[in-house]
Amino acid sequence: MDEVQVVVAHKERTTLRVGDVFLKVDADQARIDAEVEAMAMAPIPTPEILWRKPPVLALAALPGKALGRLEAPSAASRAAWAAAGAAVRKLHDAPLPERVGMSLDEILPKLEAACEWLVANEVLGADVVTRNRRIAEAALRPWTPVFVHGDLQITHVFVDGDEVTGVIDWSEGGQGDAMFDLATLTLCHEERLPDVIAGYGGEVDLDVIRGWWAVRCLQATPWLIEHGFDPWPELSVLRAQR
Repeated sequence: MDEVQVVVAHKERTTLRVGDVFLKVDADQARIDAEVEAMAMAPIPTPEILWRKPPVLALAALPGKALGRLEAPSAASRAAWAAAGAAVRKLHDAPLPERVGMSLDEILPKLEAACEWLVANEVLGADVVTRNRRIAEAALRPWTPVFVHGDLQITHVFVDGDEVTGVIDWSEGGQGDAMFDLATLTLCHEERLPDVIAGYGGEVDLDVIRGWWAVRCLQATPWLIEHGFDPWPELSVLRAQR
């Protein structure tokens, strides 16, 4: 029998790997429905759905390996990062799905609450939080919606050599800001941003990307701490932003 590997586990969702099969157990059936719908619409490679029996979704493993990890330098080539950028562009140019992502009216109160939590719990100094809240303003503006992945972490993009073999974890897929996907992909890997932009092509607003880095890290850190995860990468970004 193959070893059972716990990929991620918290009270909302658990993902297990058994051999070449990933089993996703999700308490929110709507989230699984959204993931399946987004994968069906995406114009880039996604995992094959082997079977589905709520609350479990079984997916085939993708060939290759993840583009990298948040907390370590990426060993992937510059061409692989550019290929990731090109895949994101293909997604963003695709027809819009019906699902609409979070609006500014939803993001702002969550962001303010996170900032207050970080200072009250002495996770970060008020100066660091205030500085990043200012940087975040660049992202908090109206945007033209595109088809976004919505959680395009570096670990969700798989490559084999210089080619993208697929993208996993589509539960946040829907309409959103293109710059948010690019920011999420390059979080903690700012040095790879030029390669991603080269593959992506077109207009890219660096201030907006840095703004989304601030928003994502400010919002994610309280959740990570409360769920027992180490927020060191996110804290490093917040402390480094100027």
